Amino acid sequence: MSVLGILTCEILELEFAYLLARDPDLARITVLEDDQSARLIGALQSNGIENLRRISDLETFSPSFPDRLEVLIKVLELALHNRKKTLQQGLVEAAHEMSPHVDVLVLGYGLCGNALEKPDELLSDTRVPIFIPMDGDHPVDDCVGLIIGGREKYYQELCEVAGTFFMIPGWTYHWRRMFEREFGNMSLDMARRLFAHYERSLLISTPVMKKDEMRRNAGEFNELFGFRSEARKGTLSILNETWKKTKEFLMGIG
Repeated sequence: MSVLGILTCEILELEFAYLLARDPDLARITVLEDDQSARLIGALQSNGIENLRRISDLETFSPSFPDRLEVLIKVLELALHNRKKTLQQGLVEAAHEMSPHVDVLVLGYGLCGNALEKPDELLSDTRVPIFIPMDGDHPVDDCVGLIIGGREKYYQELCEVAGTFFMIPGWTYHWRRMFEREFGNMSLDMARRLFAHYERSLLISTPVMKKDEMRRNAGEFNELFGFRSEARKGTLSILNETWKKTKEFLMGIG
């Protein structure tokens, strides 16, 4: 049938693993195996995926089921978010590497500081259709906007408490990365100054991680900055809708 490509950052690894594990139409899931994809691979395995293949080089990929749908995934490092142009360059390079092997690309990204304000223009040379999670007539703001359910819900929580640090499942696991040289390179003192006017961390729970696990993961973060912890229910509906539209597109050209 077709090959559906996914480019996503590490923050959304669990969401994509959850989505793929529940799609009966997939004949095979192939992941480019590297440091960034290790946790995605683990999540796919823990979800009982049996049709998983790992490759070390995209050039070795070839479809195995011409009459069925396959998925090819590359996970990009979180450090690309450090600067707008770094993220744009990383996405352009990854899309060019993936495009000869896929029929369509799904991006596990939102506007992300306006890095993807014009995704069609940014990736115009990719030569395969690009699908990005949409919030009405515009891409979702970022991974939080994707999981909280859109800009309106994002804004509601900021109106409730302006000093809110949003914690989706991936952030509860990866938050220490902001102190790494490759990503934020922040000292603890710098972070405390940055978060001086913040009051709470808001856990946005979804089925990909239990709320108790999220609380445990975020416990040290809240202690470091003196945040109170609150929670609200998130959603995978925007990601699911993006996935549905991409598959419908492939069926239309298949």
